[in-house]
Amino acid sequence: MIAEARRPGRLTVNETGILSDVSYFDVASTAPLHPVARQALNAALEEGWADPARLYRSGRQARMLLDAARETVAEVLGARPDEVSFTASGTQAVQLGILGALAGRRRTGRHLVHSAVEHSSVLHTAELHAASGGEVSEVAVDRHGLAAAQDFAAAVRPDTALAVLQSANHEVGTVQPVAETADAIGGVPLLVDAAQSVGRLPVPSGWSLLTASAHKWGGPAGVGVLAVRKGVRYASPLPSDEREGGRVPGYVNVPGIVAAAASLRAVRAEAERENVRLHALVDRIRTQVPRLVPEVEVVGDPVRRLPHLVTFSCLYVDGEVLLTELDRAGFAVSSGSSCTSSTLMPSHVLAAMGVLTEGNIRVSLPYGVPEADIDRFLSVLPDVVAGVRAPLGLDLPAPEPVQDTLVLDALGKRCPLPVIELAKRIGEVPVGGTVAVLADDEAARLDIPAWCEMRGQEYLGEAPAADYGRDRGSVYLVRRVG
Repeated sequence: MIAEARRPGRLTVNETGILSDVSYFDVASTAPLHPVARQALNAALEEGWADPARLYRSGRQARMLLDAARETVAEVLGARPDEVSFTASGTQAVQLGILGALAGRRRTGRHLVHSAVEHSSVLHTAELHAASGGEVSEVAVDRHGLAAAQDFAAAVRPDTALAVLQSANHEVGTVQPVAETADAIGGVPLLVDAAQSVGRLPVPSGWSLLTASAHKWGGPAGVGVLAVRKGVRYASPLPSDEREGGRVPGYVNVPGIVAAAASLRAVRAEAERENVRLHALVDRIRTQVPRLVPEVEVVGDPVRRLPHLVTFSCLYVDGEVLLTELDRAGFAVSSGSSCTSSTLMPSHVLAAMGVLTEGNIRVSLPYGVPEADIDRFLSVLPDVVAGVRAPLGLDLPAPEPVQDTLVLDALGKRCPLPVIELAKRIGEVPVGGTVAVLADDEAARLDIPAWCEMRGQEYLGEAPAADYGRDRGSVYLVRRVG
């Protein structure tokens, strides 16, 4: 129904005739404006244009809209309304959050800790802090881009004023252990950059400061969120201003904030259902790309990850050329991190992970993207990559079958749908490979072993859902015999 009503994955011809039938796979950079955001923005432009600090009728009306929007965002974040401030962007929210927390805790010390795969807004702010005499420690990540809570704990010192850890990586989708890290670092405040996960996943616990950006979830550009828990010492790094609790100076964009809040509530209502579908589509890409294209590495955690994002790197391929050719074929994707893709510089995220950085492609799917668009992408990609490699005269071997476990997310689907998905997809793993079926319909516990018996496949038993990053359902393991 979403695909029918919205079709955000497909861009049509605009008034200038420049765009035509392009599959948009780059919501990690910016998401298409949600219809609810468009409606709320138009209404707020009529009703909320006045200065919300004024006492006349139109000013009070704007103030009511602003207060309601703040309450909506606070509810989604699990915060109090007076803990939430609005900024001009997610980048500004990160910068103000870090500098304000460091200033507020300057008596504790000037030591800052962050992971090696944070967004450039964190890295640049850390550079500024170091240039002004502060100290910065960077926590390494593993090959999946995952930071360990114990490594953050080891980096903390008596003079540590702030730690920074993203909720999920903007480039490879790995979901970070925020709650575990908050517990491990004790009383040190933790700033969480939640730009990629807010609206899609529940907000993790343990944060002291949290930042987000509306255009990542389908709200309008130009609206960021900075939340600061009560009790966290914070001193604005900018000249004082009476607006936004003294944290963010300047006039607030009431219509944009109203549209951002409305769309956030809307996408959260859609998320549980749509995430299951997007997770399955991403699983297909993760599984099929290494089978279809030789010398490819799919990166990021295969289990602890965002449901809509997948990144892979192609050896012997120039990223800029590959982006151009995919654009010609009708696919808008990105290369490099979301904050540096225009420069096409080697990704600091992939470099920190120790994985292949060349020929990097990030696919991030919008809500409602048609499954047919994924089919077309998988059919086009091998020829596009081969065409880019052709001038090199390489004699590449055919790609080896994928050996990793294929995870099928059938949560929320009633039997026989989990069994049907298993039957359709088991051919995507080689003989000896394993399919893990996530399901919460009790009938799957009987139907999947019975299907294996009928089809001559090996049923390996049941595993805890927590092993696959889920808090409900069960996992049924099947080994392909033939």
